[in-house]
Amino acid sequence: MVVNFRSFTPAQVQADIETFAGVTGQYVYISSASAYQKPVGRLPITESTPLRNPWWQYSRDKIASEDALVAAYRERGFPVTIVRPSHTYDEQSIPLEGGTTALARLLRGAPVVVHGDGTSLWTLTHSRDFAVAFTGLLGRPAAIGDVFQITSDEVLTWDAITRMLAAAAGVDADIVHVASDELARELPDWGPGILGDKSHSVVFDNSKVKSLVPEYTATIPFAVGAREIIAWHQADPSRIRVDDELDAAIDAVVARHRS
Repeated sequence: MVVNFRSFTPAQVQADIETFAGVTGQYVYISSASAYQKPVGRLPITESTPLRNPWWQYSRDKIASEDALVAAYRERGFPVTIVRPSHTYDEQSIPLEGGTTALARLLRGAPVVVHGDGTSLWTLTHSRDFAVAFTGLLGRPAAIGDVFQITSDEVLTWDAITRMLAAAAGVDADIVHVASDELARELPDWGPGILGDKSHSVVFDNSKVKSLVPEYTATIPFAVGAREIIAWHQADPSRIRVDDELDAAIDAVVARHRS
């Protein structure tokens, strides 16, 4: 069995097909729910939702990689299982744009930027929950040649995510809303992920993976996950690393929009 979490281009996938064809009983490819069409035409998102993302090259490469794997399965019987996670996190992960720089701002009471009006819907999945569904697919003949999305069923707004993280730290969130397209122009490194994913509301139907892995139920709400994030980072202050250049850029964005 081969599980590949670190494949991002069709060339990498094609090399794996040639390497593992005939020598593995299952090749599990970690794709991405960001590959689904943006904007989404219909909710909830299922595995049959079309794949198209004109904003993010990362997502387009995942789509092309899936295409190569599906072709190998159809033409050569390559035993692929495709998994599409959305936003999977653990105690070391900060779900906000800016990562630990954003967390540092939150902790010291500085404004944090949230795209749009903060009401777009998002799904965060704790890694321990993801692991239950994921491991349940391993070694399953019924998973061969098929695709499964694995996410939590909890749906939150971005404002709620930000405030829950702040509440876990015992502070109030000073949120500044910036239109997604403006934010993408002002902080271009954030642009593809915002315009190609986070600015769109996503709600997932997990019935397919649950039909094959009936023991899967996401049990860790983000309120709990947020406390884990804060506890892990505050246990060692060196874990909260601030990118001074990004911090100054966020200050500039806040100043422009508050003025």
